[in-house]
Amino acid sequence: MSSVSTTLASSAPRWLPTGAEAYHRMLAALAKARHSIRFEYYIYRADEIGDRFRAALTAAARRGVRVQLLLDAFGCAGLPDDYWQEFKQAGGQPRTFNPLTWRLFALRNHRKLLLIDDAVAFVGGYNIGQEYDGDGVTRGWRDLGVELHTPVAIRQLAAAFDGMFNASRPHHRLFRRIRYPLHHPLGAGRNGPVLLSGPRLGHNRFRTQLLRQLKPARHVQIISSYFVPSFRLRRALRRVVRRGGTVELLLAGKSDVPLALLAGRARYGSLLRAGVRIWEYQPQILHSKLAIVDDTVFAGSSNLDARSFGINYELTVRFDDAAFAASGRKLFAADQHEAVEITLPDWRKSQTWHRRLRGLWAGFLLTKVDPWLAHTQLRVLS
Repeated sequence: MSSVSTTLASSAPRWLPTGAEAYHRMLAALAKARHSIRFEYYIYRADEIGDRFRAALTAAARRGVRVQLLLDAFGCAGLPDDYWQEFKQAGGQPRTFNPLTWRLFALRNHRKLLLIDDAVAFVGGYNIGQEYDGDGVTRGWRDLGVELHTPVAIRQLAAAFDGMFNASRPHHRLFRRIRYPLHHPLGAGRNGPVLLSGPRLGHNRFRTQLLRQLKPARHVQIISSYFVPSFRLRRALRRVVRRGGTVELLLAGKSDVPLALLAGRARYGSLLRAGVRIWEYQPQILHSKLAIVDDTVFAGSSNLDARSFGINYELTVRFDDAAFAASGRKLFAADQHEAVEITLPDWRKSQTWHRRLRGLWAGFLLTKVDPWLAHTQLRVLS
């Protein structure tokens, strides 16, 4: 095992299996912050949860903590104009990523990160909003996060945040500056556990490492909220089964993005025929992002779709830790009890000509039109 893997294993990362637990631990950590808070999220709501986090961030700023806040402009578009006024008066530094314009609206920062005192970090799928608060079964979306203390990961996460925060200074053209901060400072972490991706970062490191891990894989379990896999990923999953391995997918039965549900289900056929097993989560909207490949765990903000693989800025952490993978498999098994298995006969029966047509059209929009639009906007900045 590599030194990185050993460090990760010895640092005992902690699963945050529900929104209620994640928010409790995040708010408790914010209350103890003494030096610095880096806070980066895609969606932020002006609701009870958002107000609690705003109060905690403001209180930290008042006691002299350096609090830097970075929110995606699309994801926080519903906030009142004066929402952060008290926070700024306390000394907090709020910034938005890529202010909304018609020329650049497709390019978004989908990362979720809370880093406190360069000592503890929270990553995963959770945004900041009331819909995530609950147990994922009786109340709140089903999501997943990780609390970690690994020094090498903490350093890379800090560099990732600093690069994006500095690139989001007001009154400047964002992406003209974003090329250097995201290429250079993070290059030192190229071989570490933090996998960054985005349209200005070259190849997608999460996708590359996931495909590499699948080549010799024997036991694969994936939870994905927006599952619109590329041909290469579908082929890699089928090959695991044909070599005698197992692939289990836990996907959304309910979704806040109906197009993703339609496009994903249209791709079940070749996977089911190859022997891949698929379940759909039933009680609540599924928003988790998790891949367990033998003893390797990938957890973070990235979905398995064209937007996460080629458009959004994303953040995933890799854990080479057998014990952590085993505990992750227990979470997978618990969610299976709340899911319905989709068999090949069931899928064939559900795929009427009308549904197949809608699925193909949804897939075309998500895998062809959306990337084309984003890349067109990027060319404006070249």
